[in-house]
Amino acid sequence: MSFTCNPPNSRSGALDNYFRVNRQQRTVSVRLAAEYGEDEMSSEDSSTDLSTDLSESEESGSSTEIEDEYEGDESAAASSAPASAPAPVTPVPARSIEDEDAQLVLQEQGSLASHSEDTSNVKEDTTSNKASNVASDDEGDTCSICFEPWTNAGQHRLAALRCGHLFGFTCIDRWLRGQGGKCPQCNKKAKRSDVVLLYARALKAVDTSEQERLKSDLEKEQMLRRKAELESAQCRLQLQFLTDECTKLRKQLQELRCLMAKHGPSASQGPSSSNNCLTGHPSSSQSQCKYQFEKGIMVSQSGNCRVMAYCASMSCLVVSQPSPQTTLLPGCGVKKISGVNFRSTQYVPIHSKQIRGLAFSDRPDSILLSASLDNTIKLTSLIANTVVQTYNTGRPVWSCCWCSDDTNYIYAGLINGSILIYDMRDTTTHVQELLPQGSRCPVTSLTYLPRMASAAFPCGGLVAGTLEGGCFWEQKSTNTYKAHLLPLEVGSCTDIQIEPTMRHCLVTYRPGKTHNSLRCVMMELSSSPSLESLENLVCTCYPVQTFNAGPTCKLLTKNAIFTSPEKDGSVLVCAGDEATNSAMVWNAGSGSLIQKLQADQPVLDICPFEVNQSSFLGTLTEKMVKIYKWA
Repeated sequence: MSFTCNPPNSRSGALDNYFRVNRQQRTVSVRLAAEYGEDEMSSEDSSTDLSTDLSESEESGSSTEIEDEYEGDESAAASSAPASAPAPVTPVPARSIEDEDAQLVLQEQGSLASHSEDTSNVKEDTTSNKASNVASDDEGDTCSICFEPWTNAGQHRLAALRCGHLFGFTCIDRWLRGQGGKCPQCNKKAKRSDVVLLYARALKAVDTSEQERLKSDLEKEQMLRRKAELESAQCRLQLQFLTDECTKLRKQLQELRCLMAKHGPSASQGPSSSNNCLTGHPSSSQSQCKYQFEKGIMVSQSGNCRVMAYCASMSCLVVSQPSPQTTLLPGCGVKKISGVNFRSTQYVPIHSKQIRGLAFSDRPDSILLSASLDNTIKLTSLIANTVVQTYNTGRPVWSCCWCSDDTNYIYAGLINGSILIYDMRDTTTHVQELLPQGSRCPVTSLTYLPRMASAAFPCGGLVAGTLEGGCFWEQKSTNTYKAHLLPLEVGSCTDIQIEPTMRHCLVTYRPGKTHNSLRCVMMELSSSPSLESLENLVCTCYPVQTFNAGPTCKLLTKNAIFTSPEKDGSVLVCAGDEATNSAMVWNAGSGSLIQKLQADQPVLDICPFEVNQSSFLGTLTEKMVKIYKWA
């Protein structure tokens, strides 16, 4: 009896497969450990050991079953041997072992693939966490409102709210002022009292203390520099003023020495006589110098003459008058009177209504500026006797003048209190308007005061007089003017005239309840630094001398203040007196009346002028002009 069985060979093949798979698993484990490190493979080793134990237990179980079947088959063969022939035995158990080993290999490969995916996910999560940590660190150093770094000094230092969010102090302070009292990040209620300054030890902030100190030092230096520049300018003005005074005193001293050398023994009386002249009390030898009547010129038989002005370049006196031929040439114009022989030469038509203002400048082209009630101001060439430019103001014009610092600009005072500024290079309209300061009364007088190196009043600008008072428009720049209201009596002012050299002005007041006579008050212009800024000045005036005239003032007359023809530094004042139909001349230093210049009608305008080194004074009534010579 014989049979065929191959279990041992099948068992040895299964074991070979098992050891081959185990070696593959260990090789993969070694590679993973080299790639991801020993820490990450600790869990894999434990799982591998567990699978190895399970495989060993399955192997032992399979071998036991093979041995049992083999023994059972032998016994069955022994018992059935006599009855029938022996049947061949197939290795079924060995085939099942191979299938199980293949399934184990597939499971191990799947677990390895899932482990590699988990490892890659872990690495990606680690990278993203690091990036988020870096971003959070960057955001932790900046303010979430302005995205600028915090500082440990200054206004943008670290501050926190009750909710715990951090901001720059200036940013969160402005936020709570204007955003309804809520935190910018969590929107919780907050108020300014909740802001707490933090003094963090590990705060990463920009140190700006040195920058703040440098800024403070720079501001201090700039303030000191501005102060030094202002003091330097004041010192230069004072130096110029003192230099002029010194020159004047030297000239007077030279005159006194000449007088002493001329009179010989009686030279001791020279200083006293000169002193009397400076103080306004002329000596017996000088008291004879007064205005002597020179000539009377009839201007208009019908009257209505109003103002006059003198052109130094042409030695010509112009007087406003109505047209002598109203039927052929209606309107108003000016009559030219020669300053050499005082003869009327020609009538020049200009306006359609009465002329209220005439003015000349230092320009050599002999251009006359005129203002009229026909809502226009005009520029007339006395050389060609023709109007060269017309400006429509829209309202009646009561006064006009030139800018002494820049003769391209002219001014027009309107009936509503406004002042229009014109540029002769612009022939269309005005370039600027100065609105009235207070009541809207007509601008009766307009005079430009040029800049001067004077410590008392260096400003240049426009002095405007109305029926309610006066205002000085300080010219800060070409297009910038600052108004300074002058402390004058309200409601009684009729005229303001300027003496530019000594910086004095003459204000005329008509009689009222408190004063029953016409008064001419000489006032000195002064300026002082403002309390707000040393660069800005406060301009004002204060009375120096008062001159009284008659009790009547029904007309708006123009008076005059000018330097004495004696050239001794004294000032004369001349004003018309309606009660006596005369012009009164005072010495401004002493206030004494020098003389009265008689006229047949009330004097409306007064004009001092010089021709060939001789001093003259013209007085205008409604019909004629009288010329007086200083002699």
